[in-house]
Amino acid sequence: MKIGLFFGSFNPIHVGHLIVANTMATNSDLDQVWFVVSPQNPFKKAKSLLHEFDRLDMVERAIADNSRLKTTDVEFSMPRPSYTIDTLRKIQEKHPQHTFTLIMGEDNLDQFANWKAYEEILTGFGLYVYPRPSRDGGSAKPSPFHEHPNVRFVQAPLLDISATFIREAIRANRSIRYMVPEVVEEMIVRKKFYT
Repeated sequence: MKIGLFFGSFNPIHVGHLIVANTMATNSDLDQVWFVVSPQNPFKKAKSLLHEFDRLDMVERAIADNSRLKTTDVEFSMPRPSYTIDTLRKIQEKHPQHTFTLIMGEDNLDQFANWKAYEEILTGFGLYVYPRPSRDGGSAKPSPFHEHPNVRFVQAPLLDISATFIREAIRANRSIRYMVPEVVEEMIVRKKFYT
């Protein structure tokens, strides 16, 4: 199978994540998309993250009814912070029968040359990129990777929802209905996450 790997903290998973993953799984040549739940992103403070097993549980509940979407906790047993290339190598080693590619937002292409072993990611795995508006509000000029033969663009509808916005809404006792799946909202309320 050809599998797209969608990395993230998913703190919490929301409908924007699910739309991107499902679009990649159904509007491209990917057979499945796996959510790679990251225990600690090298660029984020660990204390702002809900426990990784709780985040994994929320993702699993959110995608339980979709056979094209799966989760993996491969990074939970890796040194922290883990880098994308190390995770890709480990997943490929564990599942040699599959072909893997990395899913990322277009805004990440600008910094991609700074990633550890980015050339190996490009040649060994490739990128499936979904459009994202540039953070500066202007139209971003294409990165050198736009023309790379191992970079494929997949059109996906975008929702301007962030996990930060959702966490702030929870702390302010505002509704997060429709921003996260019902099962995720129920779990957040029951376990008093982010309060």
